Amino acid sequence: MSKKATEFQRKAMSRMYRGKEVFKPLNTGWIDENVACVREWVANIFFYRKGDTTIMIDAGYNYDRLAEKMSWLGIDPHSIRHILITHQDTDHVGAVEADSPGLFRDAALYIGEIENRYLTGEVRRRVIYHLYKLPQVTINNEKVLLHDDEVIDIDGIRIECFLVPGHTWGHMVYLVDGKYLFTGDTIWFGADGGYSFISALAEDNKLAVKSLALLERKLKKRGLHPLFITGHTGWTDNMEFAFAHKNELCSPFKKRAHDPNALYDAYDESDDTEEKAKSGYLKGVGR
Repeated sequence: MSKKATEFQRKAMSRMYRGKEVFKPLNTGWIDENVACVREWVANIFFYRKGDTTIMIDAGYNYDRLAEKMSWLGIDPHSIRHILITHQDTDHVGAVEADSPGLFRDAALYIGEIENRYLTGEVRRRVIYHLYKLPQVTINNEKVLLHDDEVIDIDGIRIECFLVPGHTWGHMVYLVDGKYLFTGDTIWFGADGGYSFISALAEDNKLAVKSLALLERKLKKRGLHPLFITGHTGWTDNMEFAFAHKNELCSPFKKRAHDPNALYDAYDESDDTEEKAKSGYLKGVGR
């Protein structure tokens, strides 16, 4: 179903969110010497490179230009053997669904044990305040099931797994080598800081807010100050900015602080070019 769902999002969500400054993805490029991203309309796929190993964080849409844009970064899709999945929505797993082109068919998927219940059909994903039930996702890759606070090692890369439910029941975020926190759809960055992610797409907004507060406490208790790298609104190294509005929801239908850098229609990716991808590191927000 990923191809159909991808096309639906490209058309319908472009109309729904146009001019609302909700999606603010990074263009394709490198954040620093270790982390790169590919832009697929409103969504970002991330790659973490250390030594001879590159791991992938989320798998985007079922998107025709993924291999092309990965080539801008010098990353061969067939070199990817490990993919961390924050959650199972189409814009995060499309490239590994059964109807995808199969660029990553030999990669192992790392996904939370609770999130995997969507994939087995034990639970169905609901959005738009539980009014709309999404089709079940089918993935045939080998899967490694993860648990809250679990620590795994992939070729010397240390990955800590934190369960942050709310957007989905089993949403995971990943702290890589103690420095990079890949947050998926838990945090949304507005011009004035981070909020709980888009309210209409959550399974449980109260739980999402509670989970964000717990995540902040975990990080501060350990004295961690990672780069916060989001699925749809860029990155920051400013923790106070990241959690500035953690008790509030991003709502597409409420007035928010104007962001002059937000695209009118983030599904128009004409400004995402190979030349820009190779022109320097991507800027963060909230500095």
